[in-house]
Amino acid sequence: MSFEGERVLVTGGASFIGSHLVEDLVSRGAEVRVADDFSSGTDDNLAAVRDDIEVVSGNLKYKEFADEATEGIDRVFHLAADHGGRGYISNYPANCATNMALDNTVFEAAVENGVEKITFASSACTYPTDIQQEKHRLKEDMVSFDERGGAYADETYGWAKLMGERSLQAFHEQYGVDASAVRIFTAYGPRENETHAIVALIAKAYAEQDPYQIWGDGEQTRNFTYVSDIVSALVLANEKITDATPVNAGIPEYISINEVAEAIFDYIGWEPDEINRMTDKPVGVRHRAADTTRAEELLSWEPEYSLEDGMAETIDWYVKNRDKAYVQKNLETLLHER
Repeated sequence: MSFEGERVLVTGGASFIGSHLVEDLVSRGAEVRVADDFSSGTDDNLAAVRDDIEVVSGNLKYKEFADEATEGIDRVFHLAADHGGRGYISNYPANCATNMALDNTVFEAAVENGVEKITFASSACTYPTDIQQEKHRLKEDMVSFDERGGAYADETYGWAKLMGERSLQAFHEQYGVDASAVRIFTAYGPRENETHAIVALIAKAYAEQDPYQIWGDGEQTRNFTYVSDIVSALVLANEKITDATPVNAGIPEYISINEVAEAIFDYIGWEPDEINRMTDKPVGVRHRAADTTRAEELLSWEPEYSLEDGMAETIDWYVKNRDKAYVQKNLETLLHER
C-alpha cells in the first residue's frame, strides 16, 4: 500500500522497531517525522533514511513537545515508551508506569491537531498472566474491559500498555479519531539491544561466556517474531482498522529459550562447556504464543519470517556491528541497560 504524500509521525522512531517502521514508511512515499528523546533509540538507527525524514528531539510526556510533534500530521504511529527486557520491567516499575501519562499526552495532542489515524504499539504483556502457565494461544478477547476480572496484565509495564489501549478507545469514542492497537509479541531483529532475550543470548555466545548463563530453566517459551513482520502488522492496522480493535502480531509457535540458545550455538559455530541455568532470575510467564486469527481476518496478515531466517539476519547484523572485545569487556552492562 502507498503512503504517498501522507504526513506521518513515528514516536520512538529512533528505536529498534521504530526505525524499521520509519524505513518502511519512507519506502512507501510517506513524509515522515520522528519524535524521540533518544533515551534508548539512536540516530545511527536512522542512518539509511536520515536525509529523507524530519527528526525532533524531546520528551513526549510534556504537552508542548507533543503538540510540536503532532502538528501538521495525518497519521501517528505511537511507539514511544519507557521499556526494556524482562529484567528492566521487573526492576523499574515506576519508570514503566509513566507510559500512562505519555500515551494520554500524545493522544490528546494528536486529536487537538486534527490527526486522522493513530496506531498504538501495545504488547503481549496486556494478557492475563495466570493463563500463560500452560500452552494456551492468546486471543484478543482474553482481555476484557467489560467483564469484572477481565484483565490481569503482566507487571506494571503490561498494565500501562493495557491502559494505553483503553485510553485510545476512549479518544476514538469521544472524538471519532480512527484508531488501532497492535499487541506485539517478543519482537527481535537487527538494532535490538542486549536487554532483550534473543540479542542477549547472541551477545553471550559472541562473547563466549562460559559458563553460559540462561535465565530460568530455559524451558519457558515465547513466540519470537521478526521485526519486519511486526512492521507490516503496524502498517496494515493503520490502514485497515478504525475502531481501536486490538490485534496480535506474533507467531503461533512455542519456542523455548533452550532451543534458541542451541540454534545460536549452531549458527555461530561455538558452544560452551557448561550452561548455568539461573532459576533465581526474573523470567516472566511460563508460555506465550499468539493466536493470529483476528490479524489474518482483519489485516490479511501472517508472519513471513521463520525463526531460522530471522535468527540468521539478526546474528549476522550483530557480529558485523559489535566489536567482540568490547562485548566481552562490557557484557554485564550491556545486558542490563536499556
